[in-house]
Amino acid sequence: MSHEFSVEEFKKKFPRLAEEIFGDRDRQLTLRVLSGFSDPWRNYVPTVVDYIRRCKSTEEAIRVVEYLAKRGELTGEEAEELKSILVNHGVGFFGSRKEDDYYYKEAKRYWSLMRRQQRSRRS
Repeated sequence: MSHEFSVEEFKKKFPRLAEEIFGDRDRQLTLRVLSGFSDPWRNYVPTVVDYIRRCKSTEEAIRVVEYLAKRGELTGEEAEELKSILVNHGVGFFGSRKEDDYYYKEAKRYWSLMRRQQRSRRS
């Protein structure tokens, strides 16, 4: 990621840094800021489907749905609909099971991709 600022704009936004860089002189300035890797799961809130996909059985998934309904995260109607789907179709209806280290593997894949992209930008 990079941003372009006019010298005056830079001085207004970063007065102390501008003073340190420019002193009393005006110069052309090009800044390139490389950001670190962000966490792909930052501020991510799992949905009921995410929880269901972690379950090993229909019974476990029904308990999860009931728990979320009890906590007020699902309405009674939503809970009944999900339980009906689970009874009639099973947990596989919602997609393949997310293994215990699913989010770790996804984050690792993401960070690997980010590193490759960063290396290719430098080349």
